[in-house]
Amino acid sequence: MIQIHHLENSRSQRILWLLEELNLAYELIEYKRDPNTASAPESLKKIHPLGKAPILTDGDNTIAESGAIIEYLLDQYDEGNRLRPTEGQALLDYRYWLHFAEGSLMPLLVMKLVMTRVPKNPMPFFIKPIAKALTGKVIQKFIQPRLEPQIEFIEATLADRTWFAGEELTAADIQMSFPLQASSTRMDLSSYPNIRKFLSQVEKQAGYQRALAKGGAFTTL
Repeated sequence: MIQIHHLENSRSQRILWLLEELNLAYELIEYKRDPNTASAPESLKKIHPLGKAPILTDGDNTIAESGAIIEYLLDQYDEGNRLRPTEGQALLDYRYWLHFAEGSLMPLLVMKLVMTRVPKNPMPFFIKPIAKALTGKVIQKFIQPRLEPQIEFIEATLADRTWFAGEELTAADIQMSFPLQASSTRMDLSSYPNIRKFLSQVEKQAGYQRALAKGGAFTTL
């Protein structure tokens, strides 16, 4: 049976959603974050050397990285190509957004999260204002000028289509769901109605709801 090694409040929630959309039987193996560091537990390294969720095992195969897991599951189990276009612009768009999620958007979101948390860490009181000013400048001068055009591009893309590759849900939407959910907690999306509509659509999907019921609701992103 397929096993999915799932870390709470993480990217691995997307893989649960994909498994539900594919109507596959799977065993859910859950892991909790360290309460002090929010890191994944060391026990995950017994499954994969890097110890990062999600990790999927299927027979003798062990696959890490969300994108690689998605492609594996579609190759093996999506025989009708229900979640992956097969030709034309839809296929090109699908591939682009499948890789954009982790290749372009998430690195900036992670950097912003780290820079936001640094001044909140324990440090001598006289260092805290310096740390806050420095990280604030990094966010203002480096991260935001790169993040905002990406968000605007996503907003424009969703203006004339329901999902990222057209009018049908694909695995690219599943892949893009987490970074956009994370974006909603790290920046003001009130002026991006198409992104907010996308997120609302995601949360209404029956497969997403089943995955959330099994893997647990997000409490932090």
